[in-house]
Amino acid sequence: MAATKRLTVSQALVEFLGHQWTVDGDVRERTIPGMLGIFGHGNVAGIGQALLQFNVDQPDLMPYYQARNEQAMVHQSVGFARVHRRRATLASAASVGPGAANMLTGAALATTNRLPALLLPSDTFATRVADPVLQQLEQPWDTGLTVNDAFRPLSKFFDRVQRPEQLYSIALAAMRVLTDPAETGAVTIALPEDVQAEAIDVPVEFLQDREWHIRRPVPERGPLARAVAEIRRAKKPLIVAGGGVIYSSAEDELRSFVEATGIPVGTSQAGGGVLSWDHPQNLGGIGATGTRAANRLAHDADVVIGIGTRYSDFTTASRAVFQNPDVVFVNVNIASFDAYKHGSGFPVVADAREALAALSIELRDYEVSPEYAALAVREKAEWTSLVDRAFTPSGLDVPGQPEIIGAVQSASAPKDVIVQAAGSLPGDLHKLWRVRDPLGYHVEYAFSCMGYEIAGGLGVKRGLLADGDDRDVIVMVGDGSYLMLSTELVTAVAEGIKLIVVLVQNHGYASIGHLSESVGSGRFGTMYREYDPVARNFQGEKKLPVDLAMNARSYGIDVVEIAADAGAISHLAAAVAAAKASDRSTLIHIESDPRLYAPDGEGWWDVPVPEVSTLASSQGARVDYEEQRTSQRPLLGTEARA
Repeated sequence: MAATKRLTVSQALVEFLGHQWTVDGDVRERTIPGMLGIFGHGNVAGIGQALLQFNVDQPDLMPYYQARNEQAMVHQSVGFARVHRRRATLASAASVGPGAANMLTGAALATTNRLPALLLPSDTFATRVADPVLQQLEQPWDTGLTVNDAFRPLSKFFDRVQRPEQLYSIALAAMRVLTDPAETGAVTIALPEDVQAEAIDVPVEFLQDREWHIRRPVPERGPLARAVAEIRRAKKPLIVAGGGVIYSSAEDELRSFVEATGIPVGTSQAGGGVLSWDHPQNLGGIGATGTRAANRLAHDADVVIGIGTRYSDFTTASRAVFQNPDVVFVNVNIASFDAYKHGSGFPVVADAREALAALSIELRDYEVSPEYAALAVREKAEWTSLVDRAFTPSGLDVPGQPEIIGAVQSASAPKDVIVQAAGSLPGDLHKLWRVRDPLGYHVEYAFSCMGYEIAGGLGVKRGLLADGDDRDVIVMVGDGSYLMLSTELVTAVAEGIKLIVVLVQNHGYASIGHLSESVGSGRFGTMYREYDPVARNFQGEKKLPVDLAMNARSYGIDVVEIAADAGAISHLAAAVAAAKASDRSTLIHIESDPRLYAPDGEGWWDVPVPEVSTLASSQGARVDYEEQRTSQRPLLGTEARA
């Protein structure tokens, strides 16, 4: 008879997770090296008890981390997973009802970013013995429906453990998806609170070490040959490098390939760091928030080689950045879903590193023309000069965001990690930040979730520390995102985890304010102002008397306030340098003028403007919008949109 161990379902799950290992070539690490949790009546006697038991009996098996917000738990997991190149992530346990529902945004973010996160939301009684329980959602047309069913469309894997015996197959299936580079994202196992505490004789085999080997598929000969033929005929090829290059650890292969061929590279937000910013072939960000250099070469590119990118509308400037009527797409991606995008007739479904190695062999005698190479060098030099000017201190009492970024850049070290997610900062960082390390740029721009920054930065730092890497993590956050979710600063204080947070105070939503203005909506509802009872809006000049620096102090971290004067930028650089020298978390507060913009990268983003309006501003914006749309490519064919 097979050996068994008497455990509750929660105890069995926690012990199982503690014995899962990811193997990626020569790298072997714990797939789930820790669990975040907030407890309530749904899980305090289940997962909570199991974590306590192992904390006493086997403290290294599944370390527990306390969080302040369920959404933020998942954000931490995503930050951790990114810095571990998707080989490891954290689990997040929440209670029934609101606790579980709070994780929904995090689930969507993980899945959209193709980053693994294990979610363990508690569920109401499987037996329905005390139906309905506190915090239970009831629908008369489906009495079996619970809050957790909302995770179904947000997860790459979803299942519910209705009976203890189901745990084995569900847990193994969940691990397969967590470690599948083509299918990973949010993995959700719903756990009814009564089942969590139920005992079962668990096969010892289920609790032993198990390895999950990450697939690195090589390109098939036929698709590779067709892709090579297209690249060979190219006169103006361009690479669009995405996060897949980072996750595959393919930076060396990419660098060797572009140095041999001379093909220039534009990067998506997720691809920041695939090449050092000063590499001759790196033209920087591409698309709606891209650099002028990358977008100008993209305009005339005849063959676009997408490597590990999901081609979001920002990367393609809403399908307006590629203007060559004969352009074709050679898409290298481990996920066929992404490889076939843009109607590509040349998809290569393969791992980025393996595909680049194969392309380097097949194209070892290919090189772009000297004229095209010189064009890339010239455009890069011109953009570099523009950025230098944008970084130059203006001497204004309230500086613009570009010079703030320049000050933070000047004080940072080459391996420091910049973390951001939403607002105007992602666009400016995509254009301006000079990435010097493959893991040095972490901008969550698939979901672009306000409030991600501090929690995601904490996850990044936690992930680095797990690898013995003590580089600094610099979180840049606007006041809008800070107000959305700043409470994980308490988590950093509780564990003594060092973060550097640069809080850019612009009294509202700078990005949407600018967008609102450009589409004729006059920054309506985007400024933090006192309510005007006469105009019945928030468009007045009286700013809110909110003191975010004082708020941050209340969390227990060090705070530096930069005075609004001509020396603000030099004081900011000095404050970042001092924060780097400290062993404590520091928040630096600086005022910013949201109307001082970064250099134009000649990108566009499709945001529809009303066809009819009584507002002159909207009418004018519609005229501009119709003109911009003429450059938008259809999925197939070459005719511009009507």
